[in-house]
Amino acid sequence: MFRHCRVTLAYVTAHITRTESPDSTPSPAPRVDSEVGPLRTVLLHRPGAELKRLTPRNNDQLLFDGVPWVDRAQEEHDAFAEVLRGRGVEVLLLSDLLVAALHDDRARIAGIHSAVNERRLGIDLADALRSHLESVTPEQLATALMTGMTFEELPAAEGASLVRKMHHPIDFAVDPLPNLLFTRDSSVWVGDRVAITSLALPARDRETALTDLIYAYHPRFRKTGRAYGAHSAPVEGGDVLLLAPGVLAIGVGERTTPAGAESFARSALSDGLAHTVLAVPITQERATMHLDTVCTMVDRDAVVMYPAVRDNLFAYPVRSDGSGGVVVEDRAPFLEAAAEAMGIARLRVIDTGLDPVTAEREQWDDGNNTLAVGPGLVVAYERNVETNARLADAGVEVLAISGSELGSGRGGPRCMSCPIDRAPLAV
Repeated sequence: MFRHCRVTLAYVTAHITRTESPDSTPSPAPRVDSEVGPLRTVLLHRPGAELKRLTPRNNDQLLFDGVPWVDRAQEEHDAFAEVLRGRGVEVLLLSDLLVAALHDDRARIAGIHSAVNERRLGIDLADALRSHLESVTPEQLATALMTGMTFEELPAAEGASLVRKMHHPIDFAVDPLPNLLFTRDSSVWVGDRVAITSLALPARDRETALTDLIYAYHPRFRKTGRAYGAHSAPVEGGDVLLLAPGVLAIGVGERTTPAGAESFARSALSDGLAHTVLAVPITQERATMHLDTVCTMVDRDAVVMYPAVRDNLFAYPVRSDGSGGVVVEDRAPFLEAAAEAMGIARLRVIDTGLDPVTAEREQWDDGNNTLAVGPGLVVAYERNVETNARLADAGVEVLAISGSELGSGRGGPRCMSCPIDRAPLAV
């Protein structure tokens, strides 16, 4: 069926007949208009066997700063999910949604197409792998798509293969996706629409294919509209902050390019999802890979911010020109531009740490990367003691969780969560 197949994902998804998933329970239409509206539904990914693929030999390439203790990471993530459930949040797990979506024939074909790299494997080995993946259950296919496959795990060879012979048995024929843990990056909800993003680094490229499958084929999201249709320029969800209804901030740095920010802004403005988009340049380095590593909202008028960037963080306001184009204004101090766009006098700023050394340490440990469960209520890593104390002093309740292993991929509670539904902020 797949012999010498070079079709695109769009072609595949348009030409296979839909098969209904066994899970067809209707759910309310999701909507996200702010960072701090009461959280009702969130997408998480419980770390699994894909983390066991990390070794000292490949962890840098796969964007982890160390090799995590997987059992402990799972315990920490389970506790994170329970904290959210304890506050009335519905927690959806990516792996469960993926399995349900893969009951649809089109999703299966598209998932296999995204995983099998014919240019890397060659036509014959690629055909054998496609045939094998066609034959497995949705659960087994989901595992293969997330965990990857080594050459020794490929189906038995039907004939000689130079590709197989010239690779080490533990080399990856299908790369694992350990960064699935960070569900924030591959999709963003703005209003009643979801944007499937374009991830910048090769280690994460295939994550959006799986997210796309879920939103395309899981019955719960069948009627969901899409935003940001141009995937050619990188933009990642960790760089997108919904400061207030109609006001977005997009970090531009290591992972999101100016072209990606502009494309996202034009889409949001033309779709009526925003009236102002603030493009915010940030330092292009690992410690500040996303805007949410230096600044997140903790209340309707308050942010926690790394003090080293407070005075030199600027923004370029982008607004519609009323005729289908945009107006890009001159840069202005971020805090002033944000407050003006939000219609408030000023943004309260809670500094990370108490001194420059502590601030630098706690920023590295994701002290700024908080997840708002509601106005003035956030989840944060317990290790950032000084930042959490400052939040408490400012009237923000902190739900502290352990992240000693989860943090090895450089991501905090916000990185690990994709809000799907938030209640509107009361006027």
